[in-house]
Amino acid sequence: MESISISSSSSLLIPHKSLPKSSFSKVLSISMAKAWSEKSWSLKVRSEAAVDPSISPRVNSVKPSKTVAITDLATSLVQSGVPVIRLAAGEPDFDTPEVIAEAGMKAIRDGYTRYTPNAGTQELRQAICHKLKEENGLDYTPDQIVVSNGAKQAIMQAVVAVCSPGDEVLIPAPFWVSYPEMARLADATPVILPTDISDNFLLKPENLASMLNEKSRLLILCSPSNPTGSVYPKELLDQIADIVRKHPRLLVLSDEIYEHIIYQPAKHTSFASLPGMWERTLTVNGFSKAFAMTGWRLGYIAGPKHFVTACGKIQSQFTSGASSISQKAGVAALGLGYAGGETVAKMVKAFQDRRDFLVKSFGELEGVKISKPQGAFYLFLDFSSYYGSEAEGFGIIDGSDSLCRYLLEKAQVALVPGDAFGDDKCIRISYAASLSTLEAAMLKIKEAISQLRSPVAV
Repeated sequence: MESISISSSSSLLIPHKSLPKSSFSKVLSISMAKAWSEKSWSLKVRSEAAVDPSISPRVNSVKPSKTVAITDLATSLVQSGVPVIRLAAGEPDFDTPEVIAEAGMKAIRDGYTRYTPNAGTQELRQAICHKLKEENGLDYTPDQIVVSNGAKQAIMQAVVAVCSPGDEVLIPAPFWVSYPEMARLADATPVILPTDISDNFLLKPENLASMLNEKSRLLILCSPSNPTGSVYPKELLDQIADIVRKHPRLLVLSDEIYEHIIYQPAKHTSFASLPGMWERTLTVNGFSKAFAMTGWRLGYIAGPKHFVTACGKIQSQFTSGASSISQKAGVAALGLGYAGGETVAKMVKAFQDRRDFLVKSFGELEGVKISKPQGAFYLFLDFSSYYGSEAEGFGIIDGSDSLCRYLLEKAQVALVPGDAFGDDKCIRISYAASLSTLEAAMLKIKEAISQLRSPVAV
């Protein structure tokens, strides 16, 4: 059997399209079940008498990213000839705008290919300070900025810099898959704060207040949100700030990577701009989402100097500075104008059209609950009314994981189970794909859902 392997840490094999359909479905179902179970992703180490194969307990406590795993799996299926529609990845489908790409290529042609200062070039950090002042109402100096290899690195370094063993990191759910694992890598304890679709997945201030104690060190807020697309209104952020200021140890990490992908009438508010919050807020942003620069790996953190200096210290012993070429491209991106100018506005308009199509389409499916996203490019849909249903040749749909495996096998559409984000009632669909691709996906999803049989009462 011709096959492909998914990753070096997995023994999963996916069949080639030349297999009979029945065989493909059977093997794919088995393969997916293995791929998405935690056990299948653990390394199989052959013990030898002279070698201690143990892994750090801290690393063993960390779960692999399910979004990365599913994206890699879907890509591997496509490469093996299976026509999977990939709606799992969190990256724009647009090319990097030409003026940004040209700045990167010019940097190469000009020989701008050497190390930069660890915290980033003075040129880029000054441009970031200007952006934060003009767009967010925040005053920073270049020495209060650290540029990293993506916003993910900036967040990880911030969590490590401010958390001590036993500290608690408060994370509203649904959450980006990496937040809890970053807390664990910092030897801190993730504390999950559930939200509800009826509240548009926004954190209730009273729920936050009830969970705070002397161990509470960091509250992570993401607005617009991955995975829900929810945007925190200023009035709600003010209420959260009122609670935060009562707890001297509590800091806030404000993840604003989707800041410019926002739909009217929603408006973005930077948490650090609220009264008394600048001193205790670490603001993270980057270039991947709004400027379609995921592969350039460029993000940054802004905050009080002593916190940001600690982040820079970690980076100096970890990766050192970000790519010189990417930093030149970043300067060009910030030069496009307020909020990315017309270039970004065109992409946002396309995302909004796609959102509107999917909201309408999923609204035609009985039992699906929808919170209409106000930003980002995700729908987080409550499909729990279908749990307990049975699919012929597949079995019982008992949660978001099995529903997504069913849709991958039956509809050949790759989505992400909500349990990866802390809410098993839902699944996440990324609409960072062309409208024609989304239309094709909807046809396949509706057909697959129509074949589910309700559980028979006994």
